[in-house]
Amino acid sequence: MTDRWARAEERFRQREADRRYRRDDRAWGGQNSRDNRGKTNRVVGREQDDWDDYEDDTTVIPRYTDDMDDQPPPAPAPRSRERRDVPRPRVGRREPVDDDEPERRRRSKSPQRSRRSRAASRKAKERKRRRRTLWLVAGVFVLLFAGAAVFAGMKLIKSLGSPEDYAAGQPGPLVVVQVHDGDTSQQIAATMKDRGVVASTGAFFEAAVRNSNMNSVQPGFYAIPSKIPAAQAVTQLLGKQARVGNLVIPEGRLLHDQYEVGGSGRRTDGIYRMMAAASCIGTGPTQKCVTYEQLDAAGANVDLAALGVPAWAAQGVKDCPDRTRQLEGLIAAGTLDFDPSGTPEQMLRQVVTASAKSYESTGLLQSGGETKLTPYQTLIAASLVEREAKPQDMGKVARVIVNRLRVPQMLQFDSTVNYALDRTEVQTTDADRAAETPWNTYAKTGLPATPISAPSLNALRAMENPEPGSWLYFVTVDKQGTTLFTDDYKQHQRYIQQAQASGILDSGR
Repeated sequence: MTDRWARAEERFRQREADRRYRRDDRAWGGQNSRDNRGKTNRVVGREQDDWDDYEDDTTVIPRYTDDMDDQPPPAPAPRSRERRDVPRPRVGRREPVDDDEPERRRRSKSPQRSRRSRAASRKAKERKRRRRTLWLVAGVFVLLFAGAAVFAGMKLIKSLGSPEDYAAGQPGPLVVVQVHDGDTSQQIAATMKDRGVVASTGAFFEAAVRNSNMNSVQPGFYAIPSKIPAAQAVTQLLGKQARVGNLVIPEGRLLHDQYEVGGSGRRTDGIYRMMAAASCIGTGPTQKCVTYEQLDAAGANVDLAALGVPAWAAQGVKDCPDRTRQLEGLIAAGTLDFDPSGTPEQMLRQVVTASAKSYESTGLLQSGGETKLTPYQTLIAASLVEREAKPQDMGKVARVIVNRLRVPQMLQFDSTVNYALDRTEVQTTDADRAAETPWNTYAKTGLPATPISAPSLNALRAMENPEPGSWLYFVTVDKQGTTLFTDDYKQHQRYIQQAQASGILDSGR
């Protein structure tokens, strides 16, 4: 009985399987499929004939389970997802198919779908977070761009508008402004702004561009009222009264005043008095000046570094027998500028430093190879040349000095006598020439203790490179300045007689 029910159930499942896979059989096609299908039909036909031999009115065959068989029927192999692409090997007899397989398949897919759903949710959240971050970054950039645009717009509007300027009214106190060599209008404008003259550099620059005379501004110091309109500042800068601290020293000028011998007694202002006049700032009761006496006292300062004395002249200045004359010759002839708002020592330092630089430009520090003189001795000799010779004769007078120092022979220059006397006279007296001073070359051999004047650069160059010759004597023979040179003393005496006949050697006393 058990075998019969098992065969009946197997035939039932086989018919169900044939029905379920009939569509697949048609899709597979081919001769093998038709053969296999034929064989299957024949097998099924025989089994059907066997089944028909039994007379049973059962219309629904229940599933039979044997009490002795605890093992469940074998599960059919799952259908491949790729059956349409790769044909499976067919057999004449199909395996039974479990009716619950689709449900199990759906249940087996549910965990996968759940995992996919969770992954999709995480990706969606990540995309949403990235979108928020991008929007935030974009917002920051927009804010920065908007701020930069506003700032640039304000700068543009400010640049297009008029620069800040003081209104016309009561000006402030005078201030000293320096214009350096090579300064442009923009640099001068910056200086004016720093010193409080104008409210902005732009205002001064615009006013300067409109005034064509700005090209004539010279380097130097200018006293200009503070807190004034830019146009007025330009006018003040170009005015003649604004220039201060400008010193023009003639060749051969001394530190102190000199007076002519004779009835006139005319005074020749010295460098200190000229500096005092150039130091005045302002006019009327508010005018401020450094005095002649203050400069004279400052020039006697033993702190040579504070006075700007160069190293090559320090020892000669230190050995000077008269402190009030120690800076003689160290302030050069020519145009010098100093800040009149400083102290007397600061003013002297500025002009001495500028003069040393001017002297050194001629090659002073490299000279002396032929003359055997130090730089300071060369400066002393150049001051003698300046006082004794016309420009066309400076080279010859320099040669006379060198030749006499080599002999050795006293220089016997009248200019050295007048220096100690603080007076000017072409012909000195016997008493004057006999007076022994550190500068009188009639009473001492060699050079004076210090320079006796402010030499020009031409006199300094002549002393650095004297004209070749053997001359030992020279004398000016007429009022036109004709000077005769010789190396013979008797010939020199005849030249002196010629000068006396012309009246050039007459004394004022």
